[in-house]
Amino acid sequence: MASADPTETLTCPNCQNTSTDTSTLKCEHNFCWVCIDCVLDKQKGVHTHHDCRAGERTVQEWRIQDVGRHSSAITCTYCVHSSVPAVKSCVMCEASLCDTHLSVHSKSPEHVLIEPTTALRNRKCTVHKKILEYYCPADATCVCVSCILFGDHRGHRVETLEEVSGRKKKRLESDLKKLNSRNVDMEKKIQTLHSRTGEAEEKTSDVRDRVTALFRDIRRQLDALEKRVLSEISRQEEQLSLSVSKLIQQLELQKDELSQRISYLEELCTKTDPLFVIQEQESEREDFCDLEEGVADARDQRDRQIYRGTTMDEGLISVTLHTGLCDIMDIIKKGINMQGDLLLDVNTAGNDIHISGDLKAASWSHIDQNHPEKAGRFQYDQVLSTRSFTSGRHFWEVETSETGVWFMGMCYPSIDRKGRQSWIGDNNKSWCLRRYDNVQYSVIHDGKWVQLPHSVSCHVLGIYLDYEAGQLSFYELREPIRHLHTFTVTFIEPLHVAFSVYKSWVRVKG
Repeated sequence: MASADPTETLTCPNCQNTSTDTSTLKCEHNFCWVCIDCVLDKQKGVHTHHDCRAGERTVQEWRIQDVGRHSSAITCTYCVHSSVPAVKSCVMCEASLCDTHLSVHSKSPEHVLIEPTTALRNRKCTVHKKILEYYCPADATCVCVSCILFGDHRGHRVETLEEVSGRKKKRLESDLKKLNSRNVDMEKKIQTLHSRTGEAEEKTSDVRDRVTALFRDIRRQLDALEKRVLSEISRQEEQLSLSVSKLIQQLELQKDELSQRISYLEELCTKTDPLFVIQEQESEREDFCDLEEGVADARDQRDRQIYRGTTMDEGLISVTLHTGLCDIMDIIKKGINMQGDLLLDVNTAGNDIHISGDLKAASWSHIDQNHPEKAGRFQYDQVLSTRSFTSGRHFWEVETSETGVWFMGMCYPSIDRKGRQSWIGDNNKSWCLRRYDNVQYSVIHDGKWVQLPHSVSCHVLGIYLDYEAGQLSFYELREPIRHLHTFTVTFIEPLHVAFSVYKSWVRVKG
C-alpha cells in the first residue's frame, strides 16, 4: 500500500477538502482522517466509496489504521471523530473519558474513576464481572461483593482495599525509608572511596617518587663505593708492580756479583801455580764467606719481600667493601625510616624459656631455668623485647623452628604477666601470628582466632610495624615475599615485640 507524502497537500475525494493529514488505502485513494472518523462512527456494516467500491475491506482497513494512529496515548472512548486525551477511566463502564465526557458521566459510587488505563478489565471480578472492592487475606486475592456473599470466599474475613493498601503503603514507606538510608550510606561510601582513591593515588605517587629517589641514591653510593674499591685495587696493583720491579733490579745486581765470583773461581781453578792458588784462595775465601753470609740474610729478606710485594691485600679490600656497604645500608634504613635492631629481655622470660647469650634467640626448655623472681616476668613460656616502640616504621626477620608451637607479635607493656589472659593474642593488649599443630597458622587478637587460608612453607618470617599508620603486618620471606595478615589498630601505648615457644625456638636475625 502506498503512503501519501506527509508534506504533500491532497484533496479528499469524499469531502473535496485539501489536507496534509490523509491516509492512502490499498485502492490507491487518499482520504482525510475527518472523513475516516465519520465513517467509523456511522458505519456498522459494509461501506463502499463511489470511486472504487472497495467494500468492507475499506472500513476494516480504516479501523486498523485508526487504531495505529491513536495507540501512542490513552484517548477518550467517546470522542470518535478525533483523538482527545482521556483524564480518567471508569472501571464500571470500562471506558476512558476526556474532560467533556467526564462532566456528564454518572456520579454514582459504583462508577469508580481511576487514572487513565487500558487494563480496565483487570479491575473487575472474572467470575461475577463486578468491581473488585475487598481483599481476602486467606486466599491473598482481591474479591467483589458477590464473591463474599455467595461465592468461593463466603464466610472469609475480608478487608477493604483501602485498609490493605494503607498497611502496604506504610510497609513500603518503611522499606523506602530504609532503602533511602542505605542509599545515602552507599553514596557516602562511594564518596569516601572516591576520596580514598585520590588519596591512594597521591600516596602511591609519593611512595614511588621516594623509592625512585632512594634507589637513585643507592646506585650513586654503590657507584662511589665501586670506584673507591677499584681505585684501591689499582693502587695495590701499581704498588705491587713497583715492588716487583725494584726486587728484580736488586736480584739482577746480586746475580751480576755472583756471575763475577763464578768467573773468578773458574779462572782460579785453571791456574797451574800451586802457591798462587793457595794464597789467592785463602784471601778470597774470607771475602766469599762474608759474601755468603750476607747473601743468605739478603735472600731471606728478599723472599719475604717478594711474598709481601707480590701479594694483594685482599683484607683491606674486604674491609673497604664491608664498611662501605654498611654505610649504604644505614642510608637505606634512614631512607625508608625503618629500624630493625632487637634484643630479648631476660627479665620478662618465663622459666621454661632459655635466652641465648646474644639475646637474639628464645628456645623452649624442659629444664626450669630458675630465673630470678621479678614483677615483669611471665608465668608461661613467653618473652618481650628489651626495647619498646612508640613511633616510626620497624621491620624484623625472625627464623623459626620447623616443629612445635610458637607465637610472634606485639603487645603493650601493661599486658598481664600471669594467668590465662596473659597469653599473647588472648587479650585486647596484644596481636600475634601463631603456629600450632605443626601446620596450622592463625592470627589472634582479644581471643579471636582467624585461621590463615593458606599454608606457610617458609621458616623465615617478617614482622612489620608502622606505629603512626596503626599497622602490624606479617610476611613470609620467600621468593616472592607473601603477605600473610595485617592488623589495623590505633595504638595507644608503647609496643614490645613478643614471642612464645613450646617445644620450638625463634631467633631474630641481624
